[in-house]
Amino acid sequence: MIPALVIFDCDGVLVDSETIANRIMAETITATGVPITYEECRARFVGGTLQRVADTVEQWLGKPLPANWKSDFEVRRNAAFRKGLQPISGVAATIETILQNEIPICVASSGNPDKMELTLGLTGLRGYFGDNIFSANMVARGKPHPDIFLYAAEQMGQMPDTCVVVEDSLLGTTAGMAAGMRVLAYAADNDEDALTAAGGLPFADMAELPGLLGIDEKVPASAD
Repeated sequence: MIPALVIFDCDGVLVDSETIANRIMAETITATGVPITYEECRARFVGGTLQRVADTVEQWLGKPLPANWKSDFEVRRNAAFRKGLQPISGVAATIETILQNEIPICVASSGNPDKMELTLGLTGLRGYFGDNIFSANMVARGKPHPDIFLYAAEQMGQMPDTCVVVEDSLLGTTAGMAAGMRVLAYAADNDEDALTAAGGLPFADMAELPGLLGIDEKVPASAD
């Protein structure tokens, strides 16, 4: 059944940011005195808020992080984004196909609004979403709680059971399922079995997404 609304996560679904962000995150956490690898960082933190990361690191350390820890990380991460951030392969064409079929779209992310403005702007995707960009900063609880997806559906005037979430993380998939939404789990660089166990329907290529949404038209060949 074609959904009334498609809710996209941002990092790892629209923008190919997870490798960049988690490399710098691992370096930044390790510098506090808690060694962690890129792989461990990605497995533990993908899909969550930066505050969730900070809270976890403080638990490991047994003391507060420096006041500027988060801002220093964001400065390093954003500089790396400006040097090399790319959209997820094929996502622009897929978005255009969805919009051509008059299905509303929005973004619901754990990232803060400034980060999404940066990443969506750098990758040329910002214009697709207008005002329909929602952050976990706008709700009481982040993923894996359903709050951000329920908020996005409410703001877009849709009931949860008519919405489809496009996610790539275990936290996000869990949140989407808890919201009572169908979750399509982009698993190109993630654990397909874990996403499936959480209730997501995995797929590995953005060109597959229109068909999974019930759209018959092919992705326009002219779109990137």
